[in-house]
Amino acid sequence: MMQSNTPDNADLAAAQKIRDAFQRLRTELRRIIVGQDEVIEQLLIALFAGGHCLLEGVPGLAKTLMISSLARCMNLAFNRIQFTPDLMPSDITGTEVIAEDRSSGQRAFKFLPGPVFANVILADEINRTPPKTQAAMLEAMQERQVTVGGVRHALAAPFFVLATQNPIEQEGTYPLPEAQQDRFMFKIYIGYPTYDEEFEIATSTTTEVTQAVERVISAEEILELQRVVRRVPAAPPIVKHALDLVRRTRPSEPSAPEFVKKNVAWGAGPRAVQFLILGAKSRAVLRGNYHVATEDIRALAAPVLRHRVITNFAAQAEGYTPDKLIQDLLAHSPAHGEGLLKDERVAKTVNL
Repeated sequence: MMQSNTPDNADLAAAQKIRDAFQRLRTELRRIIVGQDEVIEQLLIALFAGGHCLLEGVPGLAKTLMISSLARCMNLAFNRIQFTPDLMPSDITGTEVIAEDRSSGQRAFKFLPGPVFANVILADEINRTPPKTQAAMLEAMQERQVTVGGVRHALAAPFFVLATQNPIEQEGTYPLPEAQQDRFMFKIYIGYPTYDEEFEIATSTTTEVTQAVERVISAEEILELQRVVRRVPAAPPIVKHALDLVRRTRPSEPSAPEFVKKNVAWGAGPRAVQFLILGAKSRAVLRGNYHVATEDIRALAAPVLRHRVITNFAAQAEGYTPDKLIQDLLAHSPAHGEGLLKDERVAKTVNL
């Protein structure tokens, strides 16, 4: 996007277009969803960065409504897949059937697309289906295609998967392996609403009045804005700050703090750095900045790292969660080093 210290008119117009789209989407979602502003912002950051999200929260927190409303706002095809223990891979990707040509009488295989062929997929309770079916879903997420009968079928772009997990009942579930969780850009926790928010929910959802959302952005515009986000520059010191945060989650790293070496079994991999920088670029533009700042990196550390840092048994026994570890890591990682301020682009975006 902006390759010099002073952005040109095209850069300014592209950045303004992203901010306008963000504001319109957030306004429309607020007509349906009460509260959850931080969750909505993280979803939109991931959307414009081209990543997938894993949402975790107890039932009844409007996860499905939030995702379906987001799809309607963006004029995108939406499918909800309810994951169950008997769900097969073909139930997601589609299958081949024998079809007869009435004119010639000949029979041939015909591919019937599954529900994964949409722009926005809600993978509801993804941890309730066996690993084989999980793998089919995650392969589609990574490759943006499915293979059936040796034939590859491309998925529509943009392709955005939002998977949910219920943290309460774990009996009969198949927890996602760490390598599969790593495919998700963010892991987002959805908490209970405040008293006032829950009062509004109770009063607004128990009447005959229903709210509708308007379509404010198209698939083509989303793809264009995703390309704009990738052109936002991140100065080398900012990239090094993200890299240092990730590397310090690894207990074998010499720079890792003592509390990391004591409580972590496995740290985050290289994909965490990529998602931190890409998400920070998206967040920077959505908030009206033209360059990535350390604030953008640090604000996304928890959703990017919480499912990539594996605590050991001792930490789990003491209730030392990945989120608490990330907080301690941020507290021990200075946001403003001398090296950061040597880049004049950074000096404009870092608040001293």
